[in-house]
Amino acid sequence: MKTTQGGNTVKAVKLYEPGNLKVEQVDSPSIDSEEVLIQVKAVGICGSDIPRALVKGAYYQGLTLGHEFAGIIVECGQDTEGWKVGDRVTIAPLVPCMECDYCKIGKYGLCDNYNYYGSRTDGAMAKYIKVHKNNLLKLPDTVSYEAGAMVDPAANAVHGLWRGDLKPGDTVVVIGLGAIGLFAVQYAREMGAAEVIAIDVFEEKLQVAKLLGADRVINSKEADPIIELESTKVNLVLDTSGSPTAQNQAVSMTGKLGSVVFLGISNKELTLSAKSVDRLLRYEIGIRGSWNSFSDPFPGEEWSFTIECMAKGRIQTDPIVSHRFKIDETPDVFEKIKNKDIVFNKILIFPEE
Repeated sequence: MKTTQGGNTVKAVKLYEPGNLKVEQVDSPSIDSEEVLIQVKAVGICGSDIPRALVKGAYYQGLTLGHEFAGIIVECGQDTEGWKVGDRVTIAPLVPCMECDYCKIGKYGLCDNYNYYGSRTDGAMAKYIKVHKNNLLKLPDTVSYEAGAMVDPAANAVHGLWRGDLKPGDTVVVIGLGAIGLFAVQYAREMGAAEVIAIDVFEEKLQVAKLLGADRVINSKEADPIIELESTKVNLVLDTSGSPTAQNQAVSMTGKLGSVVFLGISNKELTLSAKSVDRLLRYEIGIRGSWNSFSDPFPGEEWSFTIECMAKGRIQTDPIVSHRFKIDETPDVFEKIKNKDIVFNKILIFPEE
């Protein structure tokens, strides 16, 4: 099918080096036979976008950021059977090679030779993005574009809880109440947890966690969560904060034969205290990493389960959105994040004029 949007210019958020973000006019993408063109309705700022934009820099200069998004298909390539103009979609941003040892066993998040929308190829902080048909997921009409832009972090929460082998009746602790943590609070309940305990240092986030179903909340800036939970048998701790202090606390609050899952990225060394190491050994605690959200068949049950729960109204998304901005405001938003001028959960960007 001939490209109808190609040749037009649209706004896009381009990253050149750390801290150098620009909103520029760029050519609208031209699709190939196995791609669709999506008009982006909402795109989220992921926690991984922040160090990419402010510290590490782009995989290549001039990268368009953004991988958590939803939109509507406005054009289909010739070989995109099953998809049509007007379909409401989100995407799984990973493009696995499908050839390495890990892809062959369905562990796509561990792919040795992957591509990634918004990280290694242009993303969705633009009016249009071209996406391969294998990465598309249809959104039911009951799932808003804003909710669709949060399927990715929600699927990450699901993957982390599954890595911890959550069982009905478990007591679950979630440390760190960004978007993934707040989704984890809800999905822990959805998976049958008997008690869900949420921990953060911001009172605003703790109040949102209570709204979303947390049974108990602990402000770890005001109280020691290890002491607060010493009489509670904790089966699973999911740390989404990436804080080395929180990671050490996670081990120290986990009960016998319990599990600790590290999901939050710290980029820092982790030193466990003598007490934590002793507890780890004596209580036979399992520690696992959680990376991304993909499984077999690609992109995985994490994604289908997430969309199903959203469609049925079992998972709330609106309380998780703390800020909404137009695309022109994006560089200023990252500057505010850098300067710690805002306390935020999920920030959404809207590319439409």
